[in-house]
Amino acid sequence: MRCVFCDLLAGRAPASFVHRDEHLSAFVDLRQAVAGHVLIVPNRHVETLYDLDEDTAGRMMALAVRVARALAVEFDPPGLNLWQSNGDAGGQEVPHVHLHVQPRRVGDGLMRVYPNGVPAPSPRETLDELAARLTAHLL
Repeated sequence: MRCVFCDLLAGRAPASFVHRDEHLSAFVDLRQAVAGHVLIVPNRHVETLYDLDEDTAGRMMALAVRVARALAVEFDPPGLNLWQSNGDAGGQEVPHVHLHVQPRRVGDGLMRVYPNGVPAPSPRETLDELAARLTAHLL
């Protein structure tokens, strides 16, 4: 299966690059729901966050900070989102790990974290038990 991001990186499809180096690329998203939506991708094909090495992940976050600062200067947005969608259930549309950097404005109509309102806090015992279960699986 062809990867549209690999095609962009190889020059087989057009892209408007903000940054390119030997590890990462950042380009303006084709769908600009809000002006300034940028995607950051590793230059080598990595399908999901689960497959991403820590060095590349760190580089992606460092570049996200740089892109966010550029967006702040250019657009002076009152907010900003960083997000990564993983797998079908997470809303991943392109099977190449990517980090969205998007300036936000109040009332811009984009995603809501809690569409049904903020959930009530969970009991501390439940949170402690979940933390212990996850800690046991950290690699």
